[in-house]
Amino acid sequence: MPTKLMEKLKDDSKREQLFAAFLDLEPDLSYDLFTNYFQDGHADRAKLKQDYTPASLIRLLADIAGESDSYGDICAGSGGLTVGVWNRNPHAFFYCEEYSAHVLPLLLLNLAIRNMNAIVVHGDSLTRETFAAYRLEPGGRFSSITKLDERPTVIVERIISNPPYSMKWQPVDDERFAGYGLAPASKADYAFLLHGLSLLSDTARALFIMPHGVLFRSQKEGDIRRALLERGQLRGVIGLPDKLFLNTGVPVCIIEAVKDCDPDTGVMFIDASRDYVKGSKQNNLSPEQASRILATYSDRVDVDKYAHLATPDEIRDNGFNLNIHRYVDTFESEPLPDLAALFHDLAGLNNDIHSTETVLAGMAGSLQGYSMDELEGLDAWRRSINSKRGTLRTCSTSNAPKTARRIQPALF
Repeated sequence: MPTKLMEKLKDDSKREQLFAAFLDLEPDLSYDLFTNYFQDGHADRAKLKQDYTPASLIRLLADIAGESDSYGDICAGSGGLTVGVWNRNPHAFFYCEEYSAHVLPLLLLNLAIRNMNAIVVHGDSLTRETFAAYRLEPGGRFSSITKLDERPTVIVERIISNPPYSMKWQPVDDERFAGYGLAPASKADYAFLLHGLSLLSDTARALFIMPHGVLFRSQKEGDIRRALLERGQLRGVIGLPDKLFLNTGVPVCIIEAVKDCDPDTGVMFIDASRDYVKGSKQNNLSPEQASRILATYSDRVDVDKYAHLATPDEIRDNGFNLNIHRYVDTFESEPLPDLAALFHDLAGLNNDIHSTETVLAGMAGSLQGYSMDELEGLDAWRRSINSKRGTLRTCSTSNAPKTARRIQPALF
């Protein structure tokens, strides 16, 4: 399918026929029609760590990003995040980077069928290796698609990105990472974040969906995080519920980073981990839950057991560890019991114990003991029985000691 689709996209006439036929079947362009199709059967989780952003999270990220003239989507996939912000800003410019040749035709289709003004780079965001680049220009109904000779230099006002979580990479030392350090080869999360910052204008901001490990892991990642915090380039952390994604239960958060430096800027923390609508395969954010996150994040004020605006001093005192639970206390103390009811229960238990002890004492008094002579006779009889080959059921007990005849059923 991707190969055949790419052939049609390169031909102006076939592309327009394809788009028209597609819209006859599905005229609703408010969402990425290919997300579920692609992640169910074609996402490469083993190699590329592909997890496609769910609709509820796309809407939240688009709301937090707000209106802008230009957006960049790093690791765009089939374009779900880009479509989400296009719904609010259809006349903006869009820049997308995607590594997978398998999903690239779907990305181009999603952008061109919506008549977007865009540039798409097919390549490696981290090494900057470029396989192809395309210019999409709005037309009468659909965008044209023109292949470019080289990778263009692009600067945008917003970055929205759901990069692969903790993917391995080959570190490349260049100006994007200068002053911060290189992310470890085993986890490229901060490499994606710093790459995104390099594409921003001076007053712009970026939103990344990332695993919680970036908030507290030490060594190289700890050094990068400290450099970003000391410059005031991290402005917010939103902890999200588990199982929002179809194919992974990895807990994730939204991190906001900015290009300009302000050492006096605090970090807004929100713990929305308990706000979700439970589903059979994956959980969702309801519109009301998403609205609460957006309003709280915009206001940047404390909300008991939900949100806290941490000062630079607080963050420094915590060793630049951004674990959300260091800043938002969600502990709920258990309610104190009714003392009168508690004493009543204790009194009932004491009565039960006394009654049980009385019964046990009566049972102990009815137990019958045996003399040593009786026990020795019983032992001799058992030895004689065991020396025979028959079973006890075939043996007569008429010559057994009285003790044996009395307790035989219990023993055998």
